[in-house]
Order: sequence, then C-alpha cells, then structure tokens
Amino acid sequence: METDEQARHRFQAELEFVQCLANPYYLNFLAQRGFLKERPFINYLKYLLYWKEPEYSKFLKYPHCLHMLELLQYEHFRKEQVNAQCAKFIDEQQLLHWQHYSRKRTRLQQALAEQQQAQQPPQPHGNAAAK
Repeated sequence: METDEQARHRFQAELEFVQCLANPYYLNFLAQRGFLKERPFINYLKYLLYWKEPEYSKFLKYPHCLHMLELLQYEHFRKEQVNAQCAKFIDEQQLLHWQHYSRKRTRLQQALAEQQQAQQPPQPHGNAAAK
C-alpha cells in the first residue's frame, strides 16, 4: 500500500516525466540509449496515458506532451526518434505551431477588446452630467 507521501512523490515524478516528452531532443536521447525499444518502458508509456484525463491534464504546463505521448504508442514513431533530424524537424514544427498560436491568440484578444469597447455606452462629459 502506498502512503500519501509516496503517492505525492510518484505524481510529481510522473508529471515531470510526461512533460519532458514534449521535448523532441529528450525523445532522441531516450531512443539513442535504447529505452524506446524496451518492453517495460513501452508499457510505462502506455500506463502514462491516464494523463490525458481532465483531472490530470489540468496540471500540465506543456500540453503538447500529450500529443507526443500518444505518438510514442506507435512503434514506427519510436524507431524514428533515434534520428537527430527527426528531433530537429519536430522541434521546428513545435516552434511554428507556438508562433501561429501566439499570433492567433493575440488577434482574438484584440478583437474581443474592440468588441467590448464598442458595446460600452459612451460616457457623458463632466458638464453634461452636471446639467
């Protein structure tokens, strides 16, 4: 039976590890050392899929790690991770995604602010309010 302290430690360790999976160079490191070929490690990756559940995913700072965790369930993807060019490609694609997301989010926030400003009634001037 696991104590509360042990459960908390396991939660923190698994949270940190799952988030590391968002780093393609870390995946390359794991592949080059043979971890992505070992059955116990592959089973561990499958076990970690519980992080996709909302009650766990809300703790993630790097939700992209869930996509990588999903891809790691496929043997072909795991095999490709040994290639440094693959890690570089994934890194570049992540950067492009984040840049696009950031620009899109900024545009949406600006549009929302403009919409809210347009909906506010005009404020009367000081002299008009006194009359």
